[in-house]
Amino acid sequence: MGLKENRFTKTFQEEQFPQLKAQIIEAAGFNVPLNIEWETLFEDRFMHLYNNSYPKIYFIPLIEALKSITADDMGKEALAESLKEIRITNTKDHHNPKNGFTFSDGVLTIDHSPIINADHVEERTTVLSELLENNL
Repeated sequence: MGLKENRFTKTFQEEQFPQLKAQIIEAAGFNVPLNIEWETLFEDRFMHLYNNSYPKIYFIPLIEALKSITADDMGKEALAESLKEIRITNTKDHHNPKNGFTFSDGVLTIDHSPIINADHVEERTTVLSELLENNL
Protein backbone atom coordinates (compact mmCIF):
# COMPACT_ATOMS: atom_id res chain seq x y z
CA MET A 1 0.00 0.00 0.00
CA GLY A 2 1.16 3.48 -0.81
CA LEU A 3 0.84 6.65 1.20
CA LYS A 4 -2.63 7.45 -0.18
CA GLU A 5 -3.97 4.02 0.78
CA ASN A 6 -2.28 4.15 4.19
CA ARG A 7 -3.82 7.56 4.90
CA PHE A 8 -7.26 6.38 3.87
CA THR A 9 -6.97 3.21 5.97
CA LYS A 10 -5.81 5.16 9.03
CA THR A 11 -8.68 7.63 8.67
CA PHE A 12 -11.25 4.86 8.20
CA GLN A 13 -9.84 2.91 11.16
CA GLU A 14 -10.01 5.99 13.39
CA GLU A 15 -13.30 7.50 12.26
CA GLN A 16 -15.65 4.68 11.17
CA PHE A 17 -14.19 1.37 12.26
CA PRO A 18 -14.47 1.74 16.07
CA GLN A 19 -18.24 2.11 15.88
CA LEU A 20 -18.55 -0.76 13.39
CA LYS A 21 -16.35 -3.00 15.54
CA ALA A 22 -18.43 -2.16 18.63
CA GLN A 23 -21.58 -3.12 16.71
CA ILE A 24 -19.99 -6.43 15.65
CA ILE A 25 -19.05 -7.23 19.27
CA GLU A 26 -22.53 -6.30 20.48
CA ALA A 27 -24.22 -8.37 17.77
CA ALA A 28 -21.99 -11.40 18.40
CA GLY A 29 -22.24 -11.13 22.16
CA PHE A 30 -18.47 -11.47 22.58
CA ASN A 31 -15.26 -9.91 21.34
CA VAL A 32 -14.65 -12.06 18.27
CA PRO A 33 -11.18 -11.51 16.77
CA LEU A 34 -11.23 -9.57 13.50
CA ASN A 35 -8.47 -10.15 10.98
CA ILE A 36 -8.87 -7.48 8.30
CA GLU A 37 -6.38 -7.60 5.46
CA TRP A 38 -6.65 -3.89 4.67
CA GLU A 39 -3.93 -4.00 2.02
CA THR A 40 -6.14 -6.26 -0.15
CA LEU A 41 -9.15 -3.92 -0.04
CA PHE A 42 -7.95 -1.32 -2.53
CA GLU A 43 -8.27 -0.38 -6.14
CA ASP A 44 -6.87 3.10 -6.55
CA ARG A 45 -9.53 4.32 -8.97
CA PHE A 46 -12.33 3.62 -6.45
CA MET A 47 -10.76 5.25 -3.38
CA HIS A 48 -13.48 7.91 -3.30
CA LEU A 49 -16.18 5.24 -2.81
CA TYR A 50 -14.70 3.23 0.06
CA ASN A 51 -16.12 5.24 2.96
CA ASN A 52 -19.54 4.19 1.70
CA SER A 53 -18.77 0.76 0.24
CA TYR A 54 -16.69 -0.77 3.09
CA PRO A 55 -19.59 -0.62 5.57
CA LYS A 56 -22.10 -1.86 2.99
CA ILE A 57 -19.96 -4.73 1.75
CA TYR A 58 -18.13 -5.93 4.84
CA PHE A 59 -19.63 -4.64 8.06
CA ILE A 60 -23.38 -4.01 7.86
CA PRO A 61 -24.19 -7.48 6.44
CA LEU A 62 -21.97 -9.04 9.11
CA ILE A 63 -23.63 -7.10 11.92
CA GLU A 64 -27.12 -7.94 10.67
CA ALA A 65 -26.28 -11.63 10.18
CA LEU A 66 -24.82 -11.85 13.68
CA LYS A 67 -27.94 -10.21 15.11
CA SER A 68 -30.05 -12.78 13.31
CA ILE A 69 -28.00 -15.67 14.69
CA THR A 70 -27.92 -14.34 18.27
CA ALA A 71 -31.64 -13.57 18.42
CA ASP A 72 -32.06 -16.38 20.97
CA ASP A 73 -29.94 -18.17 23.56
CA MET A 74 -29.38 -21.20 21.33
CA GLY A 75 -27.88 -19.01 18.61
CA LYS A 76 -25.75 -17.07 21.10
CA GLU A 77 -24.31 -20.30 22.51
CA ALA A 78 -23.69 -21.85 19.10
CA LEU A 79 -21.93 -18.73 17.85
CA ALA A 80 -19.77 -18.36 20.97
CA GLU A 81 -18.75 -22.02 20.79
CA SER A 82 -18.01 -22.11 17.07
CA LEU A 83 -16.86 -18.69 15.81
CA LYS A 84 -13.17 -18.16 16.54
CA GLU A 85 -12.29 -15.42 14.03
CA ILE A 86 -13.71 -13.22 11.30
CA ARG A 87 -11.39 -12.66 8.36
CA ILE A 88 -12.08 -9.88 5.86
CA THR A 89 -10.09 -9.86 2.66
CA ASN A 90 -10.24 -9.49 -1.10
CA THR A 91 -8.18 -12.14 -2.83
CA LYS A 92 -10.29 -12.85 -5.91
CA ASP A 93 -12.59 -9.84 -6.43
CA HIS A 94 -15.67 -11.96 -5.73
CA HIS A 95 -18.86 -10.02 -6.18
CA ASN A 96 -21.20 -12.91 -5.45
CA PRO A 97 -21.21 -13.68 -1.71
CA LYS A 98 -22.04 -17.34 -2.35
CA ASN A 99 -18.57 -17.64 -3.88
CA GLY A 100 -16.71 -15.38 -1.48
CA PHE A 101 -18.06 -16.28 1.96
CA THR A 102 -16.86 -19.38 3.79
CA PHE A 103 -16.93 -20.80 7.31
CA SER A 104 -14.30 -23.40 8.14
CA ASP A 105 -12.55 -24.44 11.36
CA GLY A 106 -14.20 -21.60 13.26
CA VAL A 107 -13.10 -18.92 10.79
CA LEU A 108 -15.71 -16.89 8.93
CA THR A 109 -14.07 -15.50 5.81
CA ILE A 110 -15.57 -12.63 3.87
CA ASP A 111 -13.60 -12.53 0.63
CA HIS A 112 -15.35 -9.91 -1.49
CA SER A 113 -14.54 -7.06 -3.81
CA PRO A 114 -14.51 -3.78 -1.88
CA ILE A 115 -16.66 -2.08 -4.50
CA ILE A 116 -18.68 -4.41 -6.76
CA ASN A 117 -22.38 -4.73 -5.86
CA ALA A 118 -22.00 -2.51 -2.80
CA ASP A 119 -25.74 -1.85 -2.61
CA HIS A 120 -26.60 -5.57 -2.36
CA VAL A 121 -26.45 -5.43 1.45
CA GLU A 122 -29.52 -7.61 1.95
CA GLU A 123 -28.18 -10.37 -0.30
CA ARG A 124 -24.87 -10.48 1.59
CA THR A 125 -26.74 -10.49 4.91
CA THR A 126 -28.90 -13.42 3.81
CA VAL A 127 -25.92 -15.43 2.55
CA LEU A 128 -23.96 -14.80 5.77
CA SER A 129 -26.94 -15.72 7.95
CA GLU A 130 -27.52 -18.97 6.05
CA LEU A 131 -23.83 -19.83 6.04
CA LEU A 132 -23.60 -19.41 9.80
CA GLU A 133 -26.89 -21.22 10.49
CA ASN A 134 -25.75 -24.17 8.41
CA ASN A 135 -22.33 -24.40 10.04
CA LEU A 136 -22.90 -23.66 13.72
